[in-house]
Amino acid sequence: MPTVITDPARLASAQALFTETIRTALPQRIICTVSGVGGGFETEAAYSPELNLWYAVQRQDKKCWNGFGIGEPLGGKKVSIAAEINFPAEGLNRAVSGVFAEDGKGGLWVLHRGKIRGGKELFFRYFGGETVAADDGGREDTFALIGRLGDADFAAKLAAFVSEVLRIYTELANNSLTLPDFFENRFFAVSGALRVVPAIFILIFFILYTSSGFVAAGRLFETIFQLPYLTALFAGAGVVVFYTLVGGFLAVSRTDFIQGVMMFFAILVVPIGAAMMLGGFTATAEMIARDHASFFAPLTKADGSTLGFIEFISLMAWGIGYFGQPHILVRFMAIRHAEELPQATRIAMAWVIISLAAALMVGMVGAVYLQTPLEGTAAETVFLVMAEELFPPIAAGLILAAVLAAIMSTASAQLLVAASAFAQDIYRRSFRPAAQQAELVWVSRLSVLAIAAAAIYLGLSPDNFILDMVAYAWAGFGAAFGPALLMCLFWRRVTERGVLAGIVTGGITVLIWKQAALLGLYEIVPGFLLAFLAIYTVSKMDAEPPAKVTELFDRVNRSG
Repeated sequence: MPTVITDPARLASAQALFTETIRTALPQRIICTVSGVGGGFETEAAYSPELNLWYAVQRQDKKCWNGFGIGEPLGGKKVSIAAEINFPAEGLNRAVSGVFAEDGKGGLWVLHRGKIRGGKELFFRYFGGETVAADDGGREDTFALIGRLGDADFAAKLAAFVSEVLRIYTELANNSLTLPDFFENRFFAVSGALRVVPAIFILIFFILYTSSGFVAAGRLFETIFQLPYLTALFAGAGVVVFYTLVGGFLAVSRTDFIQGVMMFFAILVVPIGAAMMLGGFTATAEMIARDHASFFAPLTKADGSTLGFIEFISLMAWGIGYFGQPHILVRFMAIRHAEELPQATRIAMAWVIISLAAALMVGMVGAVYLQTPLEGTAAETVFLVMAEELFPPIAAGLILAAVLAAIMSTASAQLLVAASAFAQDIYRRSFRPAAQQAELVWVSRLSVLAIAAAAIYLGLSPDNFILDMVAYAWAGFGAAFGPALLMCLFWRRVTERGVLAGIVTGGITVLIWKQAALLGLYEIVPGFLLAFLAIYTVSKMDAEPPAKVTELFDRVNRSG
């Protein structure tokens, strides 16, 4: 086992040999300004076109700084480092990244602690090179092996290590935060198609989602203030658009949590309050069982008829839609560490179970609490009507404000996502690659107005069912992105063209099937199946994925 060197004289000798070895292998000399961690100074960099590597060195207080970069540095220009390897000047210094170690035969080894931006744990999670155990001041530790000084191929091994560190940096920095990010990173795509095409479908189906939010706000204002539906629709949409335009993402982020908490308690309070007014939970359950026995028969519809096979399949198919919902997946993609996923899953499942159970209670309790049954689209206002009847004006106002808050936060977030998809993924990628941030801000704001106008137009009919609109958008996202995501995660052979074919096939199938209303089958079913078929067929007909794509797939699966 090698032993980490701590003697100042031996460290100085090792650093001198290290510098000499690298500068000999990198014969070109270029005066440039090095920037980055440990940098910010003018120096003479050594460079080799063969290795595509440059090197700069600077002695600092208690360490010697060694900076490396990929590509030829330009004379007189600022260059950015890809990696730095700092060695202690004296003693044992675990704060620096580099280590000189000596084996029992007098061999001098260059090791790396894995200390990079992002942390040692993440480094070794992503590091694909060789590691070695060494005596680190009396304790055994694991190091990344760079190579042995004196070997003829040491410089080449160092260049490979620098490239590996740069890859890790890139992988950590390019953590996918959106579905287009994920697809591009999965295939190392540069054409832009895996960003533009998904963005088009995100834009289309988020308009539907936003429209459902505007309709919900319209129903709220219509119920509370007895306004005509169209007036209520424009009022609700106007409020959402106004604070979205004025506050942007920051305003939406700050309000989402509070609004979510308000709605969570509201959806629990209303059915519980109604049950208490009816004599308690037992009495309420008996009334529901007596008057609406079909509620407790999963395969029986409200009119007493039996649920058909196609209807059953359509209902079950809602579950597969989760695989492709961008606004849901982004919550998991934005998690800080993979180790937190089990906890996040538990929280998410608890939230879903409680909120869905409460929503069922609202409908079931409302059916026996309300003296006048709600028909047609009015049935979707059961929560609002119950709140008004159950509670005094102040309490009812707070509950209805919670509903409005939930509607507004959801609609505003959907507006921003759709506007961002257009500005960043379509406008900037396809039309104005050099667009500055100020221009993109104005494009986003205009996009908010255009998307809001389209959403209002779709919601003009007072006969619109909110659930139908949500179901349409849910199917669109599920079919367009669900199969593509699953194939990317679990099939090594999938190709970029295959994924594009699946996204287009799934999205278009939903759009056509919905309009044709074929067989009464929920449009997500044919969209999902045909998208899978398109991905498989096109991928099999396409050339094998590049080696770097399959290597990434294998590395991810090994790390899992």
